[in-house]
Amino acid sequence: MLTGKAVVITGAGRGLGRGYALHAAASGARVIVNDVDGGLAGAVVAQINDGGGQATVSTHSVATANQAWDLIALCVERFGAIDGLVNNAGVIDVGPAWEATPEMMRQLVDVNVLGVLYCGTAALARMRAQGSGVIVNATSGAHLGMAQRSVYGATKGAVASVTYGWALEMAPHGVSVIGLSPLADTRMSVGPNLQAPERVAPIVSYLLSGRARGLSGQVVRFDGSHVSLMTLPRFAGPFARVRGASSEAISQALTAAQATGVHRVGSPDIDLARSAR
Repeated sequence: MLTGKAVVITGAGRGLGRGYALHAAASGARVIVNDVDGGLAGAVVAQINDGGGQATVSTHSVATANQAWDLIALCVERFGAIDGLVNNAGVIDVGPAWEATPEMMRQLVDVNVLGVLYCGTAALARMRAQGSGVIVNATSGAHLGMAQRSVYGATKGAVASVTYGWALEMAPHGVSVIGLSPLADTRMSVGPNLQAPERVAPIVSYLLSGRARGLSGQVVRFDGSHVSLMTLPRFAGPFARVRGASSEAISQALTAAQATGVHRVGSPDIDLARSAR
């Protein structure tokens, strides 16, 4: 499915990232296994190479612009191109919103948002020049609203938003950008009956293969057993006319708009006590 393709997978030392790297390599891809923990990344690379695949370790920090660009450059230097990027690296913090610290918020934004932007823009520049490529951005159902994970959800909402924008911008250049909201049994998820990362990993190889070009700009949800697409954000109609410039007129219009049906905060397909991913 991925024979000969050159792929970068961030946060690939463990969990879902490790599963993605192993499956992509087994599908024929040449993989840059990126993780700030070189020992974890090295173990994944050794497993791939010992099995007859091709993989290279990267310990670049995606949260640093220069290192993110160097990560993408490493793929081009090592394999001659970059056909796929999986922006999987991420961190999470769970707790009441009023206990969030500036340091925690900064870390989540640096890794979850800036890491995607830095790696993604570096890859897009290369992909645009070569006229092909796929970027898979890991987002989360938490961005629909999840108690105890509001900052994490905000970062994943940013990832979903940039996925929509990049997909529109890159469509004329033959590049696909797809969001993935995965759910598996990892250190970032809690709860019973979650599938192992190996059960979720095949969807990334499929998305990277180019066979999913029609999904560019979409967010795919997959838990190893069920797959679905997220409804894209939009302003719900019909639009109620405000008759007059007063608070009462606005109140009447909003009451009319609500009567047509309001989507409540939160995702209907996620048990909030079950998962953070």
